[in-house]
Amino acid sequence: MPYKEKLTEKLFYKIGEVADMFAVNVSLIRFWEKEFDILKPKKNNKGNRMFTKKDVDNLTIIYHLVKERGFTLEGAKQKLKENKGDTIDNIKIVNNLKDIRGFLVRLKGAL
Repeated sequence: MPYKEKLTEKLFYKIGEVADMFAVNVSLIRFWEKEFDILKPKKNNKGNRMFTKKDVDNLTIIYHLVKERGFTLEGAKQKLKENKGDTIDNIKIVNNLKDIRGFLVRLKGAL
């Protein structure tokens, strides 16, 4: 049986890596960290922020609300307090629809 390498997921992400994931400036990630209580990155001995998978997931929610849906920061905070679960479900639906659209566009190009 051939060896299959497991996909490894990082335990911690540097702030630059997180900013690249969302195509935003590092300063915006720092700003959101101050504004939203759900973001609590660890800091190493040097003081560098180290984001966990949970932090990245929370940033995904914040990015979706603020950048994609156009919420104000106060509106996004209120939405997270009221029904974070619905927001997570909406993000999953939107991402699935984007994947399906991408597949259909590639399929159309192949025809």
